[in-house]
Amino acid sequence: MPDVRPNIVLIITDQQRFDTIAALGFPYMDTPHLDRLAREGVALTNCYSSAPSCVPARASLFTGYFPHTTGVYKNGDAWQHSWVESLAAAGYHCVNVGKMHTVPFLAPVGFHERYVVENKDRFLEGRYFFDEWDRALAARGLTKQRRELYRQRGDYAERVGAFEWELPEDLHSDMFVGNLAAWWLDHYPRTEPLFLQVGFPGPHPPYDPIPRYAEPYLKKDLPLAEVTQEELDHLPPPFQAMRQHNAEVDHDSIVHALHPTHAQRHRQRAYYLANVTMIDDRIGEILQALERNGYLENTVVLFTSDHGDCLGDHGQSQKWTMYDIILHMPTIVWWPGRLPAGRRVDELCQVMDLGATILEMAGLEPPASFEARSLLPLLRGEPGASGRDYVFAEHGRDGILRETEFVTMVRSREWKLVHFLDEPFGQLFDLTDDPGEVRNLWGDPGYQDVKRELLDAMREWLVRSNYSTREWASNCR
Repeated sequence: MPDVRPNIVLIITDQQRFDTIAALGFPYMDTPHLDRLAREGVALTNCYSSAPSCVPARASLFTGYFPHTTGVYKNGDAWQHSWVESLAAAGYHCVNVGKMHTVPFLAPVGFHERYVVENKDRFLEGRYFFDEWDRALAARGLTKQRRELYRQRGDYAERVGAFEWELPEDLHSDMFVGNLAAWWLDHYPRTEPLFLQVGFPGPHPPYDPIPRYAEPYLKKDLPLAEVTQEELDHLPPPFQAMRQHNAEVDHDSIVHALHPTHAQRHRQRAYYLANVTMIDDRIGEILQALERNGYLENTVVLFTSDHGDCLGDHGQSQKWTMYDIILHMPTIVWWPGRLPAGRRVDELCQVMDLGATILEMAGLEPPASFEARSLLPLLRGEPGASGRDYVFAEHGRDGILRETEFVTMVRSREWKLVHFLDEPFGQLFDLTDDPGEVRNLWGDPGYQDVKRELLDAMREWLVRSNYSTREWASNCR
């Protein structure tokens, strides 16, 4: 009897904001293939990451637990097991092409095959790890664009991480990953059920699109949030310190500008968005490869990212903060004939909930201790299906977020609170009246009841989490 379980394709970009897909309400974007997935599938419009940097966010997604449960609090923390192991044990052929950000990089985490492509610009853990992309460049006698070379430019600091891709187009990391995934589908004997995870390195910096993709965006009037001195003066001290640190240390080839010009910010944003369009093109090619190899009729495609990028908003570089532009993720589930086309789900959910959803799609029961929740009832529009009352995110001290031990975020539909361990300061935002998260109400006497309510929700979440995951945590020791 043929196996009727669906093939599952999980596409994850790195550092992609919610406001980067035309079909989700951002007409300045050119994303026809993601628009198709949204038009024919279900978009989760209030889906949030559980961490504001790569490794803890991905460990959470691929285990089904929050960072305080996994013990993965920052980039570089080790994780090497995932629910992919359950898919493999159940008969799925599991393949990873591109970025997963496991630590170590080559940990199997359940995959039968891994074709690893990591960060564009590596300087910390695994600096001398040569991935599939490195080897492809070497085979052509080329050296990839990277920080040591960018530093030789006279305008290095002025570029705030935005550089043109100058090597052959097919060797750009995102073109390479998309083409490699299509190549695998074209050349590996058809095998079903298939779990294919495609991890694009972009639009993570350096912001390095192929010039022909950047040109249209350079001509557009792109939205750039105003950053006032008043907002900068009222940032929590750890975020003020991180802002200064990023101006002094060139993480990911970015010398952060404390007071960038409009032209600097516009070019940075244009290059970032151009990288999204490049990825969209490769997603189209992957869909075509699935179709020409007979997979598409019984395939579900899930698309998301691990976290976003401030791109100068709130005066910050990259991630590590708890603003919605960092934690609010574009998330789409495409399953024609099984899910209603064009549906929008506005309920709160976490990106890690995709793990429980994938297991259920594969006919597997998520572990009882899972903190991830299956989204299938919401995706199907089942009567009575509801999302979360609150979503959460966490991060520990690292080499960039250096002036706080631990930071935790709790968000309802109307309010957000950011808590710094052992500190009297924090952030509190009224998301109804202040969706841009500019006016911090933490110390306002008129909002202390709201602050207490959110702190109580955070306490109960942590207590429940520690109790409900006790068996899983014990087995991992």
